[in-house]
Amino acid sequence: MSLYNRFIASIVFPLQEWLKKHDTVRRRRELEQSQWLPLAQLQQGQNKRLQQFISTAYKQVPYYRELLQQQGLTPDAIQSVADLARLPFLTKAKITEHFADLKADQATGLKRFNTGGSSGQPLIFLLGNERVSHDVAAKWRATRWWGVDIGDKEIVAWGSPIELDAQDKVRIMRDMLFRSELIPAFDMSEQKLLAFLQRIREVKPKMLFGYPSVYHLLAQTALQHGIAMDDLSIKVVFVTSERLYPYQRELIEQVFAAPVANGYGGRDAGFIAHECPAKGMHLSFEDIIVEIIDPSSGQVLPAGQSGEIVVTHLATSEFPFIRYRTGDIASLSEHPCSCGRGLPLLQAIEGRSTDFVVAADGTMMHGLALIYILRDIEGIAAFKIIQYSLLQTTVQLVWPAGSLPQPIAEQICAGFQARLGATVQISIEQLSEIAPEASGKYRYVISKVTT
Repeated sequence: MSLYNRFIASIVFPLQEWLKKHDTVRRRRELEQSQWLPLAQLQQGQNKRLQQFISTAYKQVPYYRELLQQQGLTPDAIQSVADLARLPFLTKAKITEHFADLKADQATGLKRFNTGGSSGQPLIFLLGNERVSHDVAAKWRATRWWGVDIGDKEIVAWGSPIELDAQDKVRIMRDMLFRSELIPAFDMSEQKLLAFLQRIREVKPKMLFGYPSVYHLLAQTALQHGIAMDDLSIKVVFVTSERLYPYQRELIEQVFAAPVANGYGGRDAGFIAHECPAKGMHLSFEDIIVEIIDPSSGQVLPAGQSGEIVVTHLATSEFPFIRYRTGDIASLSEHPCSCGRGLPLLQAIEGRSTDFVVAADGTMMHGLALIYILRDIEGIAAFKIIQYSLLQTTVQLVWPAGSLPQPIAEQICAGFQARLGATVQISIEQLSEIAPEASGKYRYVISKVTT
């Protein structure tokens, strides 16, 4: 580690986290020690934290106090992960319905967050310093597996307005100090892709971070234009927020001459699992309990069987996520990782992904550019976007309050045309429900346009 990195990682970043009232630094040190513990010892610690977590939720969170009383349970009834099956699941709909009662009585300073809406059902929830500290610590631990630390040069390809709108002077100064550069991932025209590649060559970052679809597209563009990206000594391409496909991993690794590390999680459920250099998707086991259930019956499935991921985040005492249904499909591995870490493994992840869409002028952009337009309109219960051609896109949506108001329809059309082009015909279909694909999976942005 260089002197600059030591200065940033040991002085500047800890000072920033202390000023934010985050406990990130201490938590990361704990995680780096606990990751090497035997699984049995990790499970004992997890059960102990679960008992404390449920007890706190019962005492301070109206929703869970009433829920346990209705079930005829006391906090002492939940002694281990297996006992969680006595509690009902938490869903996006329940969070929306019981939003106020899910907040702990003594919680202060919570911040409102919302999911990207790729599931067609955006979610608003609250996060406190405890949850943020633990999530940042988990990510920090994972990047250090790959030899990347706070202060190392990184380029981030991201598309959330929460991040992009925060580029004020303070944020820019901070990112410059930490040597982290954020590049919008919405507009992926060829010109901007080439500029993006050039910027990566100029910066020579240790880590690329962002959507796998973006870096796959960059890799394709580099090949098409004969741009060498394999001489930059990039240590890792850390991808998250979408499902990583084998063909994407193969091309990204080939073009950038760097391993791809997959990260699985979300704003709502937290950083659930990260990939180590031995290719194991390690669960953030100290903070997050993962159950795999049969989506139909709700029964917990044993390791090795594929089902829906259900998460209990033990660092959410101020706005608890207990048995939260993610809607994603995976299985728990029956085997330990060859890296020697005791953290169990998640495998066969089939998380949701979003496609790219193409504007009338040929500009390629991330599907989230359209998702965010619908996500921010209150009253839309679910949606699906289908791009049939450069000049025709259909929006299917569920509006439970009756007929879709004309001003809302005009707002949607205007927003889509601002992204796709003024000549694009936007059709809106109001449905009672959004049906899944024939495979049973849901896709929320489908583009039939080939470039």
